[in-house]
Amino acid sequence: MRIRPRQQLLEIWQAIARHSFSDGVLDWGKLGGSSSVSDAEQLLCLMYPASELPPFRLDAPDETAEDVLAALKGIGDNVEIPTRLISALAGFMDMHTSDTATPTFSAGHYLFPVDPDEELTPEQRALGVVDSYSMSISLALSTLGFLKIFKREIRRDDLRDTADALYEATSVRLTAAMVSLLRSFTVNLFDADSPRGHTLCRTVNQSNMSNRLVVQELQRELRPLRASIKEYFTLGLNIVGDLDNNNLLMECGWSWGIVQDAPQVDTTDPVGTQPKGVAIPAPYLYFTVVALDGIADLFSERTLILGLLNEEQQRLAQALRLRWELTQQYWSMIARFGDEKWPLEDIPWRTTGQQQESEYFSLLVASILVQDLDRRRATDDDLTRTVAVMEELAVRAKITRRMTSDDPTVSLLHNPGVRLPLTGGESLGPAMQWSVPDFSTQLLKRTLQLCSMSRRSESHDRLLGLAEQVMDHLWLRRISSGPGIRLWDNISAVFPDLETAKAHLSWNMTERVVECMVVAANLFGQPPIRSPQLTELATSLLSEAGHIFDREMMEPSSAGNNSLDSSLRIAEMKMARARQILDDRPGTSFALTMQVLTSLDELVVARRAATKRA
Repeated sequence: MRIRPRQQLLEIWQAIARHSFSDGVLDWGKLGGSSSVSDAEQLLCLMYPASELPPFRLDAPDETAEDVLAALKGIGDNVEIPTRLISALAGFMDMHTSDTATPTFSAGHYLFPVDPDEELTPEQRALGVVDSYSMSISLALSTLGFLKIFKREIRRDDLRDTADALYEATSVRLTAAMVSLLRSFTVNLFDADSPRGHTLCRTVNQSNMSNRLVVQELQRELRPLRASIKEYFTLGLNIVGDLDNNNLLMECGWSWGIVQDAPQVDTTDPVGTQPKGVAIPAPYLYFTVVALDGIADLFSERTLILGLLNEEQQRLAQALRLRWELTQQYWSMIARFGDEKWPLEDIPWRTTGQQQESEYFSLLVASILVQDLDRRRATDDDLTRTVAVMEELAVRAKITRRMTSDDPTVSLLHNPGVRLPLTGGESLGPAMQWSVPDFSTQLLKRTLQLCSMSRRSESHDRLLGLAEQVMDHLWLRRISSGPGIRLWDNISAVFPDLETAKAHLSWNMTERVVECMVVAANLFGQPPIRSPQLTELATSLLSEAGHIFDREMMEPSSAGNNSLDSSLRIAEMKMARARQILDDRPGTSFALTMQVLTSLDELVVARRAATKRA
């Protein structure tokens, strides 16, 4: 199916308005359970498109589009919608703030025990996770931008007071989330002869070099990253090992939560108590990707233009940006290490920590690489090779290929997905884990991001074709009846042999699909790819058309021949338009010029026929 982000987003909004709002009031946990993560995801399904896409804005009631109002009529009219969103957002801030005025980021039902016969303790359920920190940053920025615009329209004093209180609470939550992300980041150093070292060396060694040469090359590549950490990283940094020992290898990124022994972050904003960390001080690929996505919103164009960060938040954002850049550089280097085959192309990827192996980890490394390619302007070779990786992952995940009987791929990647042991959480109760079923949405999002970077027609068409195939897969997975209809997730709709999978509303999957639609809308908002060959052809055609037009203007005209004058005026306007868009849309310029040449030739033929008759 073709990706139509406007129409598809409106369908999702209509379903959310129908199922999540009762008499204009958001019903928390009615579908899909409630936690700081799922509640933020539920709100982001509305707030993220409203903040990122001008046609979906809800902060200016007089400018709200008619089709948007029709989709959200279950919430209210153009005045009631923003008012009721303020109430919902205020409710979220209140629910996820402790009695000591400290924002909370508990994962709740997203955590589950490794042993199904055991039960997680309340202390474990209350643990903050990187997913919640990242989602809170995106939600807070969307809310602050929404309030900045909508407060200009407020006339009621009570609503203005509510909006002011919400703005203050949202700003506090934003700062707390940024502080928690700083305390969840870690740099882990280890010996090349350790299990982590052996796994890393085996992963990057695609040329059958000796282990000694691989270690030396890795140490050389890591040297500038070490220097950056020493020089610029001073705020809340957790380092495991001796950074000055250049013989040690390194990895960096985000753990699943605040790491053990993470130092307190000094901040002038009132964020309440900074909890003690329990997470293992080693990066997880999944949580690293989630953190990178959230941090990117801190320095988006919208955040800068609206001035959403106060002075203290700008300081914290700069510290997070350093970690964002370092992490992308590190994993991009690891993914493309060596001069021959990329380690990323050797699917599946094996993690250094839990020694897990999965196509999902290959996709996560590719996701970081995509972000890095966007940051540093990717080469055609980088894009071409990354496209091939995405296509291979779609095949292996049975998205673009048929599933065979008793195929374990579906349960390992889609439902319940990869299970991540949350090491360190056992200090408060039984061993616990996290399940990630978002392979399809992650693949779609990164494919669309790559498509927006590609300036070659061949790669662009391959990526768009792949994105449409993944969209086919995801659109079939919508719930077809009962609670949560037209939302996600019904995995058995595409994998009917998966008998254990029942349709249930997942805000995690629904929010990820919404993110993909926002990326798609931004992709389609870009100018089309400019072809040098088409530009050259269009320029030549314009030159010929201009010459013939000038010659026609030299011919004697018959008095009162309005038809001839009209044809020449139309031809002149089309040539002017063709010249105007030549650089940005050479194909359209080409087509317009062909129309001009055809009409001019018709005039020449008509004149010759008239001359013969005379």
